[in-house]
Amino acid sequence: MIQTDRFDDVIVGTGQAGKPLAGELADAGREVAIVERDRVGGTCVVRGCTPTKTMWASARVAHLARRAGEYGVDTGPVSVDQERVRERKREIVDAWSSAGRDGLEERDGVELIDGHARFEAPGRMLVDLEHGGSRRLEAERVFLNTGARPVLPPIDGLDEVDHLDSTSVMELGETPDHLLVLGGGFIGLEFAQMYRRFGADVTVIERADRLALPEDEDVSEALREIFEEDGIGVRTGTDVVAAEPGAGGGVRLRVDGPDGSGQVTGSHLLVATGRRPNSDDLGLGEAGVRTDDRGHIQVNERLETTADGVWALGDVTGGAPFTHTSYDDFRVVRSQLLGDGDRTRGDRVTTYTVFTDPQLGRVGMTEREARETGREVRVAKLPMSHVARAQEMDETRGFMKGVVDADSGQILGAAILGVEGGEVAMALKLAMMGGLSHAEVRDAVLAHPTLAESLNNLFMTLD
Repeated sequence: MIQTDRFDDVIVGTGQAGKPLAGELADAGREVAIVERDRVGGTCVVRGCTPTKTMWASARVAHLARRAGEYGVDTGPVSVDQERVRERKREIVDAWSSAGRDGLEERDGVELIDGHARFEAPGRMLVDLEHGGSRRLEAERVFLNTGARPVLPPIDGLDEVDHLDSTSVMELGETPDHLLVLGGGFIGLEFAQMYRRFGADVTVIERADRLALPEDEDVSEALREIFEEDGIGVRTGTDVVAAEPGAGGGVRLRVDGPDGSGQVTGSHLLVATGRRPNSDDLGLGEAGVRTDDRGHIQVNERLETTADGVWALGDVTGGAPFTHTSYDDFRVVRSQLLGDGDRTRGDRVTTYTVFTDPQLGRVGMTEREARETGREVRVAKLPMSHVARAQEMDETRGFMKGVVDADSGQILGAAILGVEGGEVAMALKLAMMGGLSHAEVRDAVLAHPTLAESLNNLFMTLD
C-alpha cells in the first residue's frame, strides 16, 4: 500500500528557485513538500557555478604564479596538484549543499523528501523514494524546478568513446595531456582556459564560424585572440564527423573544416555543446503540462504552465540558463502568489558574466540586437590598455563597449571584456536601472583608480 500525504504545495527540485520558494510559502502558512532526487542546491551549487568558479580560482593562481616575474616577484617552477584542486572543490560544494539541506530540514512547514517525483494525475505525484518504496503526494499547487543536463550531439561513434561533460570533467584527478573541447560556447570556453592554466594542451572545436555566438563579432574575435595568445588551439567553422578511440589511447575526432577534412587527437574529450531540460521523466502529460519541441516546459510571463495549478521555474523553462535568472523566477512567483503580482519575467534586462580570463561581463543589448530594433545607436569603445587600473595590474587584454540610443542618450547595453569585467558590467547595470544617461555616467565622480572609474572614459569616447 502506497502512503498518500496531502500538502498545500509540492516543489520538485531544490535549485535556486525551488529552495527559497519553499521557505517563503511555509512562512506564509502553507504546508510544503520539496522533492529532490540528487543533492540539495541544484545545478549551481552541485555542478555549476560553485564548483567551476572554485576550480577557476585555482587555475588563476597558477596563471599568476607563472607570470610572477612580470611583477618583479621570483618564484620557482609552478605545478598543479589536480587531486587537491578537486578536493578543494568538493569541500566547498559539500559545505554549501549540506547547509542548504540543513536549512530545509529545520524550516517549519517544509518537508524535504529524497526521491524522484512524477505526475500521476493533476495535483497528484508519485515519488520513488531514494532508499526504496514509494510515496504519493497530493497538493493544490505544484512547482517544477528540475533544471537541465548535458546532452550529446548526434556524432557518429561519440557514445562509444570515453568522453567528459561539464560535471565529470571536474572529477579528473590528473591534468589531461591534451584536452579536446567540443563546443565554443560559454561552458566550453571556461573549461578550455581553466585546463590550459592547469597545464594541459587544449584545442577548442566549434561548428559555428566564431566563438561565443551570442556576442557581437568584435567580442568573439577578441576572445579568440586571447585564447590563441594563451596557447589554446581554436578551430571554428569545423564539423566533427565522427569520434573513435585513438591509436595509443585517448580519442580521435574526424573533422571537416575550412581547410578540408582531417583529424584531431587528444588524451581527453570534453563535450560542451548544449543542455537538455529535465522534463522527460516528470509525467507531464498526466497533468496537462505541455513542452516545446526541445522539451522545455511552456510557461507564460508569470511562469504558469499550460495546466492549472502548475508553475515551472529555472532552466527547465528554456529561459536564460543562469542562476540569477532562476532566482528571479522565484521572485516572480512570489510576487504573483504572495505579493502585488506586478513582477513578471518579461521585466528583465539581460545580465551575465562569462568567467574566462579576462571576464566577459554582459548587460542589456548587444550592438547587433540594438540595431535590429531600428534605433539609431552610437557605440562607445575603450581598449583595456587605456584603463589606468588595468595598466597598474598588467591586465590590459580586452575592451569595454557601450551601446547608446543616439536620440535619448539611454544606455542600451554593454560588453566589458576585461579584468573583473563582470563587476564593472554590474556597476553599469545599476546605472541603467536608475535611468542614468551615458552623459551622466560619463560625468559621475567615481573613485580613482578603480576599474569602474573607466566608465567615465568609455563614454567620453562619444564626445
